[in-house]
Amino acid sequence: MRAPLLALLLGLALLLSAAPLRAEEPCPTAPTQRLALPATRAALSQGQPVTVVAFGSSSTEGSGATGQDRTYPAQLEAGLHAALPEARLTVLNRGRGGEDVTEMMARLEADVIVARPTLVIWQAGANAALRGMAPEAFSALLEDGIERLRARGVDVVLMDSQRAPRILAAPNFAAFDRAIRDTAARLHIPLFSRAALMEAWAAAGTPATDVIGPDGLHHNDHGYACLAQALTHAMVDAAGPHRIAGR
Repeated sequence: MRAPLLALLLGLALLLSAAPLRAEEPCPTAPTQRLALPATRAALSQGQPVTVVAFGSSSTEGSGATGQDRTYPAQLEAGLHAALPEARLTVLNRGRGGEDVTEMMARLEADVIVARPTLVIWQAGANAALRGMAPEAFSALLEDGIERLRARGVDVVLMDSQRAPRILAAPNFAAFDRAIRDTAARLHIPLFSRAALMEAWAAAGTPATDVIGPDGLHHNDHGYACLAQALTHAMVDAAGPHRIAGR
């Protein structure tokens, strides 16, 4: 074999061995997280349109994904359509990279409430931890936003931070996990915990590097796909056995 061709083949082999996991690879198993979604369940059972708003920062927007179709909101919509083919259901991506809860609250009306959502999945906490925001201020703003949504009859699910090296290195990251968990418990709304999900993945033998990209912060395609799959299962489970009118 000629030397240039051999070098080319070796280079290709190295490139393939270093390639990130693709979303099509099987996701590690994890227990279904129970979500109480009364407004969403009622709308589905009555055959009404359902709008889900994915609200958050860069891991909602899709930083680290190789395309918009690989973000978790896009894959959540695809998964829900496959599971609930008769549902009139839309998932809107309202993530914006770099924001903490202060900036999210500034656009809550224009980006979320105006869409008249049935359900809001609110991902928060990572940027607050990375920026050193006071957990008490974070909780107060989060609670204000939740109450504004619930006053309109909207289901709200909180989503905590991914278990990524840069977040785990933040001095006070655990305080924001507690703040999100305590806010959900105090206001009696569901928490979809990425922390618990990723800990279950790790227990099943999946290292963080399989689901977190090279920046040490955001999911890769595989991570977003598995997050969307777990969230889809939780939402379908919450919809109930008679979830679609006429079925």
